[in-house]
Amino acid sequence: MKKITLFLTLLATLSGSKAQELTIPQLSQYLSDNPFLMSPAYAGIGNYVKIRASGLSQWVGIQDAPNTQSFSADVRLGNRSGLGMVIYNDSNGETHQRGGKVSFAHHLIMDRQERNFLSLAFSFNLNQFRINVENFDDNNDLGIVGDKASSNPNFDLGFLFRRDGFYFSMNASNILNKDFEAYNVLFEPNVLRNYYLYSGYRIRKHKRDKFEVEPSIFLQYFESDRRSVTDTNVIFRWYDFLDYFNAGLTIRFLNDQIGQPLYIAPMVGFKTGDFYFGYSNQIIMNEIIGYSYGTHQITLGVNLLQGISNCTCTY
Repeated sequence: MKKITLFLTLLATLSGSKAQELTIPQLSQYLSDNPFLMSPAYAGIGNYVKIRASGLSQWVGIQDAPNTQSFSADVRLGNRSGLGMVIYNDSNGETHQRGGKVSFAHHLIMDRQERNFLSLAFSFNLNQFRINVENFDDNNDLGIVGDKASSNPNFDLGFLFRRDGFYFSMNASNILNKDFEAYNVLFEPNVLRNYYLYSGYRIRKHKRDKFEVEPSIFLQYFESDRRSVTDTNVIFRWYDFLDYFNAGLTIRFLNDQIGQPLYIAPMVGFKTGDFYFGYSNQIIMNEIIGYSYGTHQITLGVNLLQGISNCTCTY
């Protein structure tokens, strides 16, 4: 019985390691006033240092369920460039990954009168992945010993096009293949490239209107096993000059199971002065809902050192 338990634990652990793509998990954090998490090409868009911290607890009520924490900041450099960084910690049972990313973005004016802007970005990221085999109970298998850990340096590329309220971004993450010799297993994937498409439109009848609606879509594709997911989102904002309150909804699907959502996530948030707060609750739409209290996410943010750029491409 103990051997069976150990085998199932290892199987679950290795499955979790495959699910962790050596990057920050993309759930709904990007909708909490932080599109930089979605695309490095957003670095430096804004007239301040933008700082955001998020905590995400999945499947609350289930032991050793995934947890993720992230901290990000980006700032404008000169009039047409930006620099950003993000660090994160992600755990899933006995698998853990910690990493960081540094991004540089440059913003170009395609048409000043039409407010057409093109942004290009490059990121260097470093991820450390580890399996805590020392926590396995009654482990007598000599094949499951030693430090199962590796570090993976890699690169991301980002592209962003904006025209008034419309935006469209494409991004490629983990360009290089992973060296998996540390695991010495045949089924560990070494192709970690995944691709993001993020697009939406911020709609106001007039610039002075206090109400705005923003529908958007997010598509993620994993090259290793050809999995793909889609988020359909909508956010409503009510403005009071520069402050606002927002409420929204996101629905995530596996693209081979359209019509059967993985989860539905209502969200709320507000910005007052230089402070931002956001909360999201993901309602799981599968059998886990009978054992879990859902997934909860909180985002806190602050905008510092406001300044004015001479270039509209960073507004």
